[in-house]
Amino acid sequence: MTEPEFPRVLGFCCRWCSYAGADLAGAMRLQYPPEIRIMMVPCTGRVDILHILRALELGFDTVFLSGCHEGDCHYLAGNIKAKKRVNKLKKDLEAMGLEPERLEMFHVSSGEGPKFAEVCREMYERAVKLGPNPVKRKAQAA
Repeated sequence: MTEPEFPRVLGFCCRWCSYAGADLAGAMRLQYPPEIRIMMVPCTGRVDILHILRALELGFDTVFLSGCHEGDCHYLAGNIKAKKRVNKLKKDLEAMGLEPERLEMFHVSSGEGPKFAEVCREMYERAVKLGPNPVKRKAQAA
């Protein structure tokens, strides 16, 4: 008998705001699904389209970027560049036959632990609703 497969979610979190928000969520003992994997990055502006595509190729069902609020980026405009990349990639995903809802950009500050937990729950629920990543299914079948 095989174990049930749970959705896998990857969050790229900016070191200065969103990762601290994740830390606060943990300190507040807020609950969100354990299938969430968090990768700290210096700034969401450093996350390239190829990083996101690789995460989907590796089998993550949904991916999100979470950075500073607009206007509060420690690197001035990194979060705005990331938002533009995410919006472009969402269009590209749709053209490739993948649901654009598998990718999202959020803005969470270091003092918003409850908001971070809500973002995680939202992305997990999307993964459940969308079902397994079709790229992952093809890779496993080969």
